[in-house]
Amino acid sequence: MLVAAAVCPCPPLLVPELAAGAAPELDAARAACTDALGVLAAARPDRLVVVGAAEEAGTYPQGAQGSFRGFGVDVDVTLGEGQDAAAEPVLPVSLAVAGWLLGRTGWADAPIEGLAVARTLAPERCAELGAELAGRGERVALLVMGDASACRTVKAPGYLDERAAPFDAEVARALAAADVAALRALDARLAEELQAAGRAPWQVLAGAAADADLSGALLYEDAPYGVGYLVATWS
Repeated sequence: MLVAAAVCPCPPLLVPELAAGAAPELDAARAACTDALGVLAAARPDRLVVVGAAEEAGTYPQGAQGSFRGFGVDVDVTLGEGQDAAAEPVLPVSLAVAGWLLGRTGWADAPIEGLAVARTLAPERCAELGAELAGRGERVALLVMGDASACRTVKAPGYLDERAAPFDAEVARALAAADVAALRALDARLAEELQAAGRAPWQVLAGAAADADLSGALLYEDAPYGVGYLVATWS
């Protein structure tokens, strides 16, 4: 059963070494992510599943390694405690950012597993996957990694799209209210056009929380660099 969830953005720029001189611009987002992980820990889960968008689906055990060397910095991470010293970095970016957040807060409250969800996964399949995750233990928590639209300004990665701000506002409202139906109703095609990588992970959360009767709280909402970043908790 799902007992808690945290929703965090997953830009590599959350890692200060990547942001360099611009690192302070995301201090508030980092602080909100830390608070969100605190809510997960307070729920005392017996399993934490980290869900993030990726080009290809995959599962990753605790201790799986990731790296930000592809972004020009010598920063390696693991998904939770422990690692295989002989293993190559394999975590997709969304899960690598999660690994960095978990390492930063010293997560040791429950075993961890990672799940990369294909960005194009159909909403119905996302909901089914979420329900399956919620059934993996008596007290399951989710850390859901994904950005909102990337089209909020002319300098955004996807340029300015007038549909982006309303889309992000509806996602923020749904996360704040723990509105499962609203998340399930998100338009997958529109999300793809707006480069909202969080759509599939959010809909996995909706499937997991269908019968959980959780309350939501929005901890952070902003669009630095023209990309929507949201931090929320369900508990």
